[in-house]
Amino acid sequence: MTADAVIEARSTRKVYGNGAQSVAALDDVSIAIRKGEFFTLLGPSGCGKTTLLKLIAGFETPTAGQILLNGTDITDAPPNRRPVNTVFQSYALFPHLTVRQNVAFGLQMKGRPSGEITETVDRALSLVRLEAMADRKPQQLSGGQQQRVALARALAPSPEVLLLDEPLSALDLKLRKEMQSELKRLQLELGITFIFVTHDQEEALTMSDRIGVMSAGKLLQVGSPRDIYNHPVNRFVADFIGETNFIPAQVKNATATIMGRVAIAVDAASPEGDHTLAVRPEHVRIVLNGTEAPLRATVGEAVYFGTDSHVHLRLADGTEIVARYQNDAVGGDAPPPGSEVGVAFAPGGVQVLED
Repeated sequence: MTADAVIEARSTRKVYGNGAQSVAALDDVSIAIRKGEFFTLLGPSGCGKTTLLKLIAGFETPTAGQILLNGTDITDAPPNRRPVNTVFQSYALFPHLTVRQNVAFGLQMKGRPSGEITETVDRALSLVRLEAMADRKPQQLSGGQQQRVALARALAPSPEVLLLDEPLSALDLKLRKEMQSELKRLQLELGITFIFVTHDQEEALTMSDRIGVMSAGKLLQVGSPRDIYNHPVNRFVADFIGETNFIPAQVKNATATIMGRVAIAVDAASPEGDHTLAVRPEHVRIVLNGTEAPLRATVGEAVYFGTDSHVHLRLADGTEIVARYQNDAVGGDAPPPGSEVGVAFAPGGVQVLED
């Protein structure tokens, strides 16, 4: 068992169908999720993140591999024998029951004493700040309030792990932001493990202790939000997490050569050969005096976003890149379209991708 891991997947594979029609939803995924962390599975639709969540919950059985809870193999254990609860994208509340009755339902099914149920429900509703709405029906609540009821119901039995399958996707932007803060508050207050599934990179970056990025049934990279953003392992991760400029280059002796003539220093551990450089827009510097910068570019469209602006640039070889800067730090408007400027990169802002 990996030290301090509450959930482990070992060489996990899940295949649907048979023969030529078979589809590998998970392809040899191994991961260890620590006790008390907010861990996010991030990736596009169909990447396998919800399948992995279902294997942890016990709703699916892996074709190969193991699922462990605190070092014990639970691969074949039914959902009701796992100290794990799930909050789904659809809240799945009982419309004919009150908020209090919805939260109490799972505890009643477990045969808990009535006094314990009352105390536990009160505590769960207090956690999600819904005490005043305990006697309302779900249809009398907003979407955010219904989501809180679903959270309270899942937290009431005190699970060791809470699984959240894109629970915020049905909410509007403002409610989603509020619930992001609420989820993080709850996780910190309770200290239990949250495993959160989303395709929204902003949710993953702002809420998570660690992120696992998935694509086509594979786990591509696991790390802190900062590590994932600043040091993506390949082009898919770099492109999926935030905006990224991709520039072809030849790399040798910690130097990347762009367009066969412009040398840019890169990390000494960078792989050599023909590779792609990843440069985040905020690491691109526009130099109005072109002689002071290693690259020259023609200015295209400038897009104003209020707090910042994005300036589209075209290098001499036709490569298009974007520079992003804070508007209050510029002291003037973006250079006009068609003008020629210099381009430089912030120190440490260039990442050499493996593929």
